[in-house]
Amino acid sequence: MPANKVLQPVLKLKVDELFQCWLSETPTQLLLKDYLRRIKNGENVLPENFDDSGDASRMQSANKMLDSLSLSPVTCSPPSRSPSALPIGAFSSPRSGLTPRTYRSSGSRLVQPKREEPRTPTISQHIPKFYFPKGCPKANINVDSIISKIEKTFSTLPNERASLEDMVKVAKACECPLYWKAPLFYAAGGDRTRYVSVHKFVAMWRKVLQTCHDDAVKFVQLLAKPGCAYLEQEDLIPFLQDVVNTHPHLTFLREASEFHSRYITTVVQRIFYIVNRSWSGRITCAELRKSNFLQHVALLEEEDINQSTDYFSYEHFYVIYCKFWELDADHDLYVDEQDLSKHNDHAISSRIIERIFSGAVTRGRKAQKEGKISYADFVWFLLSEEDKKTQTSIEYWFRCMDLDGDGVLSMYELEYFYEEQCQKMESMAIEPLPFEDCLCQMLDLVKPQSDGKITLHDLKKCKQANLFFDTFINLDKYLDHEQKDPFSVLRVGENEGQELSDWEKYAAEEYAILVAEEAATEQWNDG
Repeated sequence: MPANKVLQPVLKLKVDELFQCWLSETPTQLLLKDYLRRIKNGENVLPENFDDSGDASRMQSANKMLDSLSLSPVTCSPPSRSPSALPIGAFSSPRSGLTPRTYRSSGSRLVQPKREEPRTPTISQHIPKFYFPKGCPKANINVDSIISKIEKTFSTLPNERASLEDMVKVAKACECPLYWKAPLFYAAGGDRTRYVSVHKFVAMWRKVLQTCHDDAVKFVQLLAKPGCAYLEQEDLIPFLQDVVNTHPHLTFLREASEFHSRYITTVVQRIFYIVNRSWSGRITCAELRKSNFLQHVALLEEEDINQSTDYFSYEHFYVIYCKFWELDADHDLYVDEQDLSKHNDHAISSRIIERIFSGAVTRGRKAQKEGKISYADFVWFLLSEEDKKTQTSIEYWFRCMDLDGDGVLSMYELEYFYEEQCQKMESMAIEPLPFEDCLCQMLDLVKPQSDGKITLHDLKKCKQANLFFDTFINLDKYLDHEQKDPFSVLRVGENEGQELSDWEKYAAEEYAILVAEEAATEQWNDG
């Protein structure tokens, strides 16, 4: 290989090395700070005799500016950067007989050292910290006082060790809601020894108090796997199992142990359906902080789970599981397309059902069987089908209808789903509305920002996404909407925050029907 091909990269490395050494010198940094100060104050940065009359005057001015840097002719220490950031072998190049302080480019003279009084660096403006990923620290919290209260509680226990049953007192001493007791117990290693010593618990809780400054971060810290700053579905199981085992209004469920996992699965899916807004399968501290989940955990101590309508509602679990059981013909806890099509007397479009089984809305959850969805996926389906006004349900059906995944519902995609609705109406001797007229109605309803393109943002903004989706997904609900007074729909939209949600209405009605059927069956069996 020719010599010039070898020397060219070595020379470049040497120049880079010299520039880094020069830039790391204290006089250089002081000079640059002084230039910045002059620029801010509107002063002249260039020397007084600097002009652009010729190359000679530029070179003379440049030499004078270099002289003012007071660089020492002796070698200097390397810059304060990691060794991996510098090219290997740059310091020991045999081509260089000059030290980094005596080497100059061709045609320039050596820099004469010149003493210069150090300049006072400009004081930077103090910007208060505004990002607290683990919560904003509270100034009035007394960690030692809380720890003292915990130690006093442990002193009343045998051998100063707490079992899971004893964690009721410890949770109160920690100033935590009652049903944090299981997360506290397991975070301190109670799952391994079946008890927690005062020393292990105090060490764990002191660390949590010092590093976690709000309830969301504390809850994640207690339940998450080591090194993880998020919650996955299996992380919530020990916490929910303790709720099943100890909640006073779930005594009837404790006796039916085969349904524990079904109830826990339902609650976990409802939590992720509402809280995990990113669809990632991982609940972050920020998502938990924005939700109302921890508030409902705190209310578990006071409310009757049978009467609640939140994540832990037993009535809602009963409705969801019974609906699934009716469709699951072989009772293997999976349903296929044919099973799901029977829901609500075949009201759901078959093309939409195909999209559900394509993985459009089951990403992030493992597909256990080919061509089937699990009970966990059915929970998402039913919640989305019976209440199309929530943020998650809008995203759910938008993903189903977005055939090409481009984030936009085109006119072709709308026509594709509406075509099946027309076929169903014709088979029922109902004259369908032409697609062009239906499209005009939908565009007036949604009012998209871009002509001919409906985005997820457009649907969330229009406040009547349920009418839009039912037109293409559920024929029965679409016909119900057509028969209603349009002005009554507007009035419902205005007062929607003052009444039960569509899901709560559906669950209450179905639960009443199921209870009546159960009572009738018992009377029949009693003769």
